[in-house]
Amino acid sequence: MNAAKRRELFQRLRADNPSPTTELEYETPFQLLAAVLLSAQSTDKGVNIATRTLFKAAPTPAAMVFLGVDGVKEHIQTIGLFNTKAANLVRTAELLLQRHGGEVPADRAALEALPGVGRKTANVVLNTAFGEPTMAVDTHIFRVANRTGLGRGKTPLQVEQRLLKAVPAEFLQDAHHWLILHGRYTCTARRPRCWGCSIADLCEYPLSKRTQCAEQAPPNPVVTASNPRNTK
Repeated sequence: MNAAKRRELFQRLRADNPSPTTELEYETPFQLLAAVLLSAQSTDKGVNIATRTLFKAAPTPAAMVFLGVDGVKEHIQTIGLFNTKAANLVRTAELLLQRHGGEVPADRAALEALPGVGRKTANVVLNTAFGEPTMAVDTHIFRVANRTGLGRGKTPLQVEQRLLKAVPAEFLQDAHHWLILHGRYTCTARRPRCWGCSIADLCEYPLSKRTQCAEQAPPNPVVTASNPRNTK
């Protein structure tokens, strides 16, 4: 995909959703970090249901340590891998108190030194909590980047590196959110909504596959990009 198409693509995504953000519910950087830790192999909706009670009981690292692993489990047992996640979350809270004065560090190496925090989680926190132009590549962004031709790669790291080079600087801060929402609501895994996609004419997804998608279109499709409020 050439530079002109990349710019047009993000102009359309921005027009559709001028202020994109995460769908995880949080009030502080610590709560965001906790929510992202819990979101592995779980839906944002499921995590939000769990954290609404968890964050009331333990809104800070100190309160999370006091609640303890068993206490955390009581709040998050509806999401996958809750035993491991509870242990990681409490240990993370302990390390934040020991190493960072109870604050979430705005530093990749320090974040990735925390239990259960990998590159993707660190990127989400750096971007969403601290405003850094990072690219957290999850399954949705990996799919969108490869389908559209925006940043093809065989691994999440390859896709991340190529997107960081491909995305125009003025869009980089919000690109993560636009792409993840586009993958979640429009460029879905099994039945992409190509008939209702506002960037379909820029996309390099094979025409034969897009034709198959069009055959499944509803009678009056709504054209959308990355804004879930526009998805019917």
